[in-house]
Amino acid sequence: MPLAFVIARHASRALGLLAQDSERVMRLDFSGQLRVRSLFYEIDTLGEAHRTMKASIQERTRALKAALDKLESLVENGLQLSAERDHEKLLGHILGVGKRLCNADAASLLLTTAEGRLRFALRSRDDPLPAMEIPLHDPHTGAPNEQFVAVWVALHRQSVRIDDTATETRFDVSGARRSDAETGYRTVSMLTVPMTATSGEVIGVLQFLNATDPDSGEIVPFPAEIVQYIEALASQSAVALDNHNLLESQQSLMDALIRIIAGAIDAKSAYTGGHCERVPELALMLAEAACEVDSGPLAAFRFVSEDEWREFRIGAWLHDCGKVTTPEYVVDKATKLETIYNRIHEIRTRFEVLLRDAEIERLTRLLAGGDAAAATAAFEARKAQLIDDFRFVAECNVGGEAMAPAHLVRLREIARQTWLRHFDDRLGLSQEEHRRRAGQAAPLPAVEPLLADKAHHVVPRTAAQHFDERYGFKVKVPENLYNFGEVYNLGIGRGTLTEEERFKINEHIIQTVIMLDSLPLPRNMRRVPEYAGTHHETLTGSGYPRGLTQLELSVPARIMAVADIFEALTASDRPYKKAKTLSEAIAILAGFARERHIDPDVFALFLSAGVYRRYAERFLEPGQIDEVDIGIYLAAAVSV
Repeated sequence: MPLAFVIARHASRALGLLAQDSERVMRLDFSGQLRVRSLFYEIDTLGEAHRTMKASIQERTRALKAALDKLESLVENGLQLSAERDHEKLLGHILGVGKRLCNADAASLLLTTAEGRLRFALRSRDDPLPAMEIPLHDPHTGAPNEQFVAVWVALHRQSVRIDDTATETRFDVSGARRSDAETGYRTVSMLTVPMTATSGEVIGVLQFLNATDPDSGEIVPFPAEIVQYIEALASQSAVALDNHNLLESQQSLMDALIRIIAGAIDAKSAYTGGHCERVPELALMLAEAACEVDSGPLAAFRFVSEDEWREFRIGAWLHDCGKVTTPEYVVDKATKLETIYNRIHEIRTRFEVLLRDAEIERLTRLLAGGDAAAATAAFEARKAQLIDDFRFVAECNVGGEAMAPAHLVRLREIARQTWLRHFDDRLGLSQEEHRRRAGQAAPLPAVEPLLADKAHHVVPRTAAQHFDERYGFKVKVPENLYNFGEVYNLGIGRGTLTEEERFKINEHIIQTVIMLDSLPLPRNMRRVPEYAGTHHETLTGSGYPRGLTQLELSVPARIMAVADIFEALTASDRPYKKAKTLSEAIAILAGFARERHIDPDVFALFLSAGVYRRYAERFLEPGQIDEVDIGIYLAAAVSV
């Protein structure tokens, strides 16, 4: 009995140990190495089977965990790839994740070029990128360069594993050996995987070097089972890169179109010159200076992302896009009677008719036996009067600072003179001209005033040419769209523009706002209309088109106002004015700052940061750049 008890107790203890270890295995706890020794063959066999099962479950669990880690890494990688917008960071992330997935010592990323080549875009090691590009096809024969593993992978869209480059015979790996000789690195194993976009196009190749054993750290071949994970990474990466490239291409296209629009506006009229090109340059210089300010009223201003910079840059480029709606002859109107042509020639012809009428009257009096001396004297007096009257009308046509009231009286007296028209003035007209000349035609010959304001000279403003109230424009809109009346135009008090034409020029900013507001701009471009449409506003609310006040104008909007005015003052490519010198332009800006037409703080930064000088050195003629005592203006700006 005692012996049986001992044997039973020994067997029970062995079985108990096996049961305890089984419970730990159930909890995925593989700690400890249990070896059962008993007096029974069956129990010993059960113990060995348990050890084998435990080792197998442990290995499978380890493999499952490794696979799960890789899948989690791929999921996380997909999320990060979709969020990353910086191209270089995107490439670096792809290589970093790939290296971790396959436990590689080094990696390279090659991208295909538009010329059908593979170029090295990034390497994980610090050695310089190879300058050489690998052609996918022989430039002479057109045959595929399949001797190179990266080219073969790109052309066949299949992955390739090389266990040992020293014994590799399928591909030419001399490039790797040459790189090893130059850098001291030793390439053994290699895994090359294509990056195929959803369109089926291979946009690049991932190449990993020297897989390392996680336990020993020794270089080993890349295991076959890792290829599917790297191919999944390559597929994710290709989609992300393809989307990134597409987005960059769209942005580049949009930026190019915007520059074309701005260039077309500048080219449309010599009177605007390179304004649309230079204002963005100056605005960006000022914005960069403002972002560096760490104290004072501008300290809180920052553009913190590339999107914000691009939004401001596009707003600056489009700040005058509404000028495409402004007729060129209005912008370029150099004389009062100018439309598409200078109508002074038409009026001169009428004076010629009156002079010939006077000559005919003299000859008629002579034929009738009248006094020759009296007839000649009357003709000469009339001729002198006509010459002097036309000279006066021509002088009025040129325009100037101000027109004296006495000149306006004389102009109207000249206008009341008459001439006789013998030809129908409704022949050869356009449909629009016929529409404006509705009514009964005067019988011929018709007596016409020498200078006239006729009904057909007025182009009324239609309902479609009024502005939607939702824009909040606070501008006085003239009743008529245009008024081409001759006396009306010649009687312009200052300059050459009528009220209607001046509004038409100022309307460009209204059209800028309307045009940009109608665009389906993405969220990161929503402030483009603000940046483009506020450079004629002032801090006092006296600007246009909305009469915004200081609290309604952002720092970028205030920067745009300074840039727009300074460029206009110093532009040397305007045929209608002489460019201001640097000191003259800054003196004018200082006056605007005192009157709060522009922001005094932005003006002070313009001076203190040296932006005015850097801009002058880039864009002004040497003769315009003179000395400026900015201390005077900075002191005045502080007191404003």
